[in-house]
Amino acid sequence: MIYTEASMDPLRQAGDELADATVAALFARGEVGKFNTLMRYVSTAGAPLPDGLPDVAREYLEATSVPPAWVDWGEMEKARLFFIDNNVHISTALSFASMPACYVVPHVAKLLSATHGLKYPSKRMAETGQFTVYLMRPDAFEAGGRFIPAAQKVRLLHASIRHHLVRENRWDTGTLGTPICQEDMIGGQMFFSMLVLDSLHRLGIHMSAEGADAYFYAWRVVGAMLGVDQDAVPKSLDEARQFLDLYMIRHMGPSEEGTHLTRQLIDLYEEVVPGTLFDPIVSALIRHLVGDTCADWLQVPRTTWDTVVKAVPHLLGVLETVEDRSPLGAWALDRLGHLTTVLQLSSLTRGRVMHYAIPEQLKKEYGISEAPPRTHRWTPPTATVSTRPKAH
Repeated sequence: MIYTEASMDPLRQAGDELADATVAALFARGEVGKFNTLMRYVSTAGAPLPDGLPDVAREYLEATSVPPAWVDWGEMEKARLFFIDNNVHISTALSFASMPACYVVPHVAKLLSATHGLKYPSKRMAETGQFTVYLMRPDAFEAGGRFIPAAQKVRLLHASIRHHLVRENRWDTGTLGTPICQEDMIGGQMFFSMLVLDSLHRLGIHMSAEGADAYFYAWRVVGAMLGVDQDAVPKSLDEARQFLDLYMIRHMGPSEEGTHLTRQLIDLYEEVVPGTLFDPIVSALIRHLVGDTCADWLQVPRTTWDTVVKAVPHLLGVLETVEDRSPLGAWALDRLGHLTTVLQLSSLTRGRVMHYAIPEQLKKEYGISEAPPRTHRWTPPTATVSTRPKAH
């Protein structure tokens, strides 16, 4: 598929018909509080739906309870192994590349500020991290797995935000398009897949082409579960590159909201990292992964660690050599990566489970109570025109 301005413009006006209709009905009937309360008890796939669940919500949950029929489970297993092999690096990329990339799109930063506020940056990071961990578990799509209920709730969360901003006239749809429109949902899918692979490449991580393809494929499945239009979404890494480059050309730039969200992100991780000696590494990693232009737009401070971070690929190369040559070393590093990811998630959630409920803020405003073998190293496809963030 070839992406152009003309083909992407209609995506700015499109939302998610199924989820939008469900949320509109819940709000119209004053059943959001009841829905949120009951959904706290729905956390695993295959569990019986609670009594008293609104009919419209029950119909939505039944319609979205299975993955797409086209899913290739062999590819999903390859993606899971790729994640296990690179989990700490993927967590780094999600935190210090994917999230800042969201903030460098002004209307996305504006939306995040308008709906989640600026007080709880850990909530969005924890939700993203927990969602990814659920996706990459062996039982993600089986009875007892947590991914499908999480995806169902995230999809309704997006719909509730669209409903709220449009109903309250807090969003200029003429200029900005529909909140969390199809273009932005696909853009988010690219940030969490294509941009993560780019970031691993910048960190010097050796990836097989097979593993990279599988990881991208897994996020295609995620997009389908979250209501992304499968006729419009990139089907390959080459198409993903084209979409991401054009998306960033169309939208990236500085904004007050983006700067504020980035400052919150930096402060959050400086708090998570013990002591103060390594605090500057947070800013240095962001600058290294998104590039100086985007980092300057987000007012990421320059630090003495900026040069040190550039040596990270060499250090990781040494560790990967140990991993390749020693089964015990491979086990130890995989275990360390797992523990690092769990520790990071635990720090962000403070030990709580994220429920992805329709935001309390909206309820109040409406008066409602209640790894595969490393055969060939993966390299990013070459784009004719590339505007993705670069380091200089």
